[in-house]
Amino acid sequence: MKLKQWGSLLLISVLSVSLIAGCSSKGSEGNDTDSSGEAKINETGFPIVNDKITITGFAGKLFANADWNNIKIWQEYEKMTNIHVQWDTVQKDSLAEKRNLLLAGGDYPELFYASAFPRADLLKYGKQGAFISLNDLIDKYAPNFKALMEKYPVIEKGITMPDGNIYGLPTLYDPEFKSVFYGTPWVKEEWLDKLGLSEPQTLDDFYNMLKAFKEKDPNGNGQKDEYAWGSVGTAGIVNYLRGSFGLNYNGTANINVDTDPASGKVRFIASDPRYKELLQYVNKLYKDGLLEQDIMSVKSTEIDAKGVEGLLGVIDSVDPIAIYNQKGYVGLPVLKGPHGDQMFSATGSPLGNIGMFVLTDKAKNPEAMIRWMDYFYSDEGVRMFFMGWKDDTYKEDADGNVDYVDDIKNNPDGLSLDQAVGQYLIWPGGYYPGFVTQKYFKGAEGLPTSVENAKKAEPYVVPADKIWPPFNFTADEQSELTSIQTDINTYVDEMRDKFISGNESFDNWDQYVATLQKMGLERYLAIYQSAAERYAK
Repeated sequence: MKLKQWGSLLLISVLSVSLIAGCSSKGSEGNDTDSSGEAKINETGFPIVNDKITITGFAGKLFANADWNNIKIWQEYEKMTNIHVQWDTVQKDSLAEKRNLLLAGGDYPELFYASAFPRADLLKYGKQGAFISLNDLIDKYAPNFKALMEKYPVIEKGITMPDGNIYGLPTLYDPEFKSVFYGTPWVKEEWLDKLGLSEPQTLDDFYNMLKAFKEKDPNGNGQKDEYAWGSVGTAGIVNYLRGSFGLNYNGTANINVDTDPASGKVRFIASDPRYKELLQYVNKLYKDGLLEQDIMSVKSTEIDAKGVEGLLGVIDSVDPIAIYNQKGYVGLPVLKGPHGDQMFSATGSPLGNIGMFVLTDKAKNPEAMIRWMDYFYSDEGVRMFFMGWKDDTYKEDADGNVDYVDDIKNNPDGLSLDQAVGQYLIWPGGYYPGFVTQKYFKGAEGLPTSVENAKKAEPYVVPADKIWPPFNFTADEQSELTSIQTDINTYVDEMRDKFISGNESFDNWDQYVATLQKMGLERYLAIYQSAAERYAK
């Protein structure tokens, strides 16, 4: 999850209070089932209901996960809560099709989990009544999630639809888990040392470094088999350099828009003169052979093969130790651009997908289910979700640090970490509602090297209060925006690659901008301006 793809450890005390309130005592209410089939719940503590209830749930899952109806995380949580979820799961590549068929046919479950509904669908089905509003349920039955909303206002602003309702709960990334939000590409320090190079500080330095990697045999084998920049597609290098050209002042969650520093209004980045300069710079890298010549079409397996061989000088991904078993890479500096800009803007908001937990109008016990979900926004629930059970799936040292047991880290059956974890827990694959914290998340972003990379970039990162989450639009705006945005974004991506590869001359830049105008750019910007103003309020 480079959550680039994407609470705080300081929240532990807050969450502990919520947890004590939520888990240490049972409520006074009984849990007899009334004539409508609805169960009365215990407002605090476990079990959530005294008499077992069954909920129907649909979810997207990863191949590595065991059968959700028999996996330990849900078996153990059922014992704690008295809530049995009968899971219908589908692999992620078929998720959108299956969830849409369920809704279209009316044969949908009480709960959609890890189903990654886009914002437009949340509003659409919410207004139709298929998805129920969660506002009051959160207020009354979700103390852990409510505490996070109060601590970080961006959460409530980001998940609330223009009609004032909340229809889904999100994946949240701890704002203090810096390395999950940002980190520059990785450079092979050994090659710098071999060639007597310092880490680059400017765009010229960066160019000269890549050129030396390409031409001066830094691996010392007498062959020009090194690849200066190893990446699938051009988005990685363009995103890394955006801040060096003064672009994306509000982060990259709304990738093509930010605040124009001159007017204070929403700006379309991909038609700005600074963006043209950025593409011209990357075109120079491409033309001089410092990028893969088939970077637009190269497959990830090809890049991975070169990475495993140690042939990549710069990698736009997580630390290569995690994916290629290659040690000795360090984070690149944030580069100073031609106008003096030195900003790292390739970062998003703490909000991941906000449609990861949805209750439908068929939910007979919504209060119980919001409590069921709220536990996984608490410190104790996060630990169980990501780590499992002490002395079974993880061990804890005297300082409270946790790590997986050896049978998971070095699986005797040859399973990868994701596969081994996936026999017990469902987080591998990155599709889940919940709260991702540095203390318990053991993916590549939590490595000490990744933490150091983030610290290195931090002085130049866009201030947190300036970072926008993905915007929410009204139904009318979304209806109008959908076709305009799809066409514009597709055209922008296509032309980015054509300009970089030289298949389109920069002499035709004005024609490119004129085409965007014909595609409805003015209306596109007006809709984003309205969304930005709503968010600011």
